[in-house]
Amino acid sequence: MTDSTAKLEIGGKEMELNVRPGSVGPSVVDIAALYKETGMFTYDPGFTSTASCESKITYIDGDEGVLLHRGYPIDQLAEHGDFLEVCYLLLYGELPTKVQKEDFDYRVTRHTMLHEQMSRFFTGFRRDAHPMAVMCGVVGALSAFYHDSTDISDPHQRMVASMRMIAKMPTIAAMAYKYHIGQPFIYPKNELSYAANFLHMCFAVPCEDYKANPVLARAMDRIFILHADHEQNASTSTVRLAGSSGANPFACIAAGIACLWGPAHGGANEAALNMLAEIGTVDRIPEFIERAKDKNDPFRLMGFGHRVYKNYDPRAKIMQRTTHEVLAELGVKDDPLLEVAMELEKIALTDEYFIEKKLYPNIDFYSGITLKAMGFPTTMFTVLFALARTVGWIAQWKEMIEDPHQKIGRPRQLYTGEQSRDYVPIAKR
Repeated sequence: MTDSTAKLEIGGKEMELNVRPGSVGPSVVDIAALYKETGMFTYDPGFTSTASCESKITYIDGDEGVLLHRGYPIDQLAEHGDFLEVCYLLLYGELPTKVQKEDFDYRVTRHTMLHEQMSRFFTGFRRDAHPMAVMCGVVGALSAFYHDSTDISDPHQRMVASMRMIAKMPTIAAMAYKYHIGQPFIYPKNELSYAANFLHMCFAVPCEDYKANPVLARAMDRIFILHADHEQNASTSTVRLAGSSGANPFACIAAGIACLWGPAHGGANEAALNMLAEIGTVDRIPEFIERAKDKNDPFRLMGFGHRVYKNYDPRAKIMQRTTHEVLAELGVKDDPLLEVAMELEKIALTDEYFIEKKLYPNIDFYSGITLKAMGFPTTMFTVLFALARTVGWIAQWKEMIEDPHQKIGRPRQLYTGEQSRDYVPIAKR
């Protein structure tokens, strides 16, 4: 293999494949002509070794624990920026100037209200419906109300659709929450920040004044930043695949939400919280550690390890500090879940079994505790994930639409079913 080509030999026939370098990270072997040249496909379940697209948005180095958005480390963005600044960065490729930031914030803030008729949608769902089920339906229905931003060939309409979804997703999420708990909907307020406005819509009630705690608002904003985009994960790939057919942007985001709902993807923080509750107290940790090491025991430690990160999840470090800030602000000094979490983290970083298997705490390990302390039920955790990830989905969708080389997604398969056979009439079967 040279710097620019790779050689593949199949059945004595040699084929030369181009090698395309990335600006950082692994190069890729371009196999686009493989079927044409050899009549064969590649086989890669889960696409663990396959690049499905070219992207300039997010870079992850799982071995080193690195996450970059447009080249900026996630810890710097979470420490010094705010969520809407990160949204601008993901969408347009550069951090905004002061004027650009003010204009972007203004436009997002003034798109937060939903069409009033959409509030009736919620009453069509059962009260005990899962908020993610409600969110899937409502986001998919946006295309029935905003016809002026569904033409994907029009750059202006793509921009309007992007702004609308970033702006309206907190409103939809808050309405899903309010409907879930039986409280009246709260309208957005233009004078509030993105995160504070969301907390206001979730926790305010008409009968008394509500002011979002700035520490909690900052924590919420940081949670949004940490979940904004994560490269070509399952839900992002779903959005890109749906978008490759030319589907309108609202339908594509609804598809991403449906994928995120899976417990192996967006439901991991809820699972981690349930696990901590199952362990209960610090003295029971050794029992569960032994169970986790036992291959014959179905118990698994949730919130440890990651499909991509083989090192410490860089988002987890920021989330850990945020968790402490929230609990301190709320006066939660002796939270049993946090005590269990801290002890588990200590073990994970020192126990040979965890070190050998690189089972480091991930962001889900801490985010569930934080959201619970802020007052959200576990059924809302994935909804908040979807709210934050919307900008990443939109940025990835926008990049794909504007890529002149993009084609409709059409994965291949290894067929192992029956060969051709003749139909047998039912009387002879």
